[in-house]
Amino acid sequence: MVREFELPDVGEGVAEGELVSWLVEAGDTVTEDQPVAEVETDKALVEVPSPVDGTVRELHAEEGEMVPVGTVIISFDVEGEAESAEAEPEPESEPADGSAGSPEATGSEIDEAATPDDRVFAPPRVRRLAREEGIDLSELEGTGPGGRITATDVQAVAADGPTGAGQDETDTAVDSESDSSAAEPTAGTASASAASSPAGTATQPPAQVESADRDTTLAAPATRRIAEEEGVDIDAVPAVEERDGEAFVTPEAVREYAEAQRQAQAADREAIEAGEPVGEKGTDFAPGERERREPFRGVRKRIAEAMVESKYSAPHVTHHDEVDVTDLVEAREELKPRAEDRGIRLTFMPFIMKAVIAALKEYPEMNAVIDEENDEIVYRDYYNVGVATATDVGLMVPVVENADRKGLLQLSSEMNELVQKARERSINPDELQGSTFTITNIGGIGGEYATPILNYPESGILAIGEIKRKPRVVTDDGTESIEPRSMMTLSLSFDHRLIDGAVGAKFTNTVMEYLENPELLLLE
Repeated sequence: MVREFELPDVGEGVAEGELVSWLVEAGDTVTEDQPVAEVETDKALVEVPSPVDGTVRELHAEEGEMVPVGTVIISFDVEGEAESAEAEPEPESEPADGSAGSPEATGSEIDEAATPDDRVFAPPRVRRLAREEGIDLSELEGTGPGGRITATDVQAVAADGPTGAGQDETDTAVDSESDSSAAEPTAGTASASAASSPAGTATQPPAQVESADRDTTLAAPATRRIAEEEGVDIDAVPAVEERDGEAFVTPEAVREYAEAQRQAQAADREAIEAGEPVGEKGTDFAPGERERREPFRGVRKRIAEAMVESKYSAPHVTHHDEVDVTDLVEAREELKPRAEDRGIRLTFMPFIMKAVIAALKEYPEMNAVIDEENDEIVYRDYYNVGVATATDVGLMVPVVENADRKGLLQLSSEMNELVQKARERSINPDELQGSTFTITNIGGIGGEYATPILNYPESGILAIGEIKRKPRVVTDDGTESIEPRSMMTLSLSFDHRLIDGAVGAKFTNTVMEYLENPELLLLE
């Protein structure tokens, strides 16, 4: 019989999604829960699983098409559906790529029959890259958090030799957002890492690099994403195929062109060091191009809408202050080795979350929300802390639920995992919802003060700046002296409809008290 499958509701409030790529073709045999498509909503990139065991009969949507929830996107030929429904599922029915039951699969069900060794932890873009390169993910050892396989791991195998960049890229990405002492940018880390990687694997010499300079280029959305990650103009990539009379660019062509560009840039650097004149090259715009347009949709559009709603709904006030975290820096340094022994990277963020929760309990207005429809103030006795995270598609806010019930190590582990999943676009939409207060780290790119916009309808958001050593007057038993101290800035924005300036200042003072005296966090 024929089974039609509609695009499911992949997240609360999501009405449509862009079908980024098909993971199957007509005629392919699939198993239940095997990912068949990747769909990008205004919240995240998710994999859509097959609801049945069967054969793909027809794909009803094109890659790149915006599809409303409830639209039929794929049809399956299913034999003996009634019998298979009564049969006990066999362990070997799990997809070879291990996505069923993995944290990256859509849904929360986990196949109890599968052992941890059977599961492959990799985000959708890494699975797609492995398919394109013909690599079996189950044979790879991931270098990411918790053994997650990264794009660098796949590329290393494809190039028949490790590049050594995988762990550094992952560590830098997490550190730049969650460790307020980091000086690395929160966005663009992966691109920077790729650009600095060795370029000795390409066979095409730099002299043969030429711009195709087309007006129109056909390419799958996944290929265009690769071009963006590599920082190349897809219209400049030489095409070896045609579709409907237009040039069609493949992922392999993009990677080869990007590698050749890196070799050319390396040759330019050598020429500059030798004092030879070198022409300037850029990949942001094609020759003669003065403007470039791209669709304003998906996550980027949703971020814009949320910012506008927040700014025009809640009158913002921002309170700034500076806190001495010298003792906190020392405490973290003492605890880091113990955390590493348990496989957890301890940053400053869990300490800050603990301090914020203590202040929220003392000033419940900061954890409240205004119900405008019913003209009520809703006070909440639960503490779900959002951590603003810079990703390649814009700002996301993963949420650590019930943060008040968790210790420093558990907070650190969960937060690092959520931040990494957000950057890899493998995060579940449910993990981006339900926060009651948000913390954003502007110190990752060297910032001090900010005026953060509320994660509406929340009533408060705290921006933490970079920790810097500064001279300060220290009083000890009535004696004053100037000493170098570790100082961190705080910028608290709050909804002035609900919170008065005095409450905002007192809330900040309480956060500062806990950060200046980290031993107080033991009481929380």
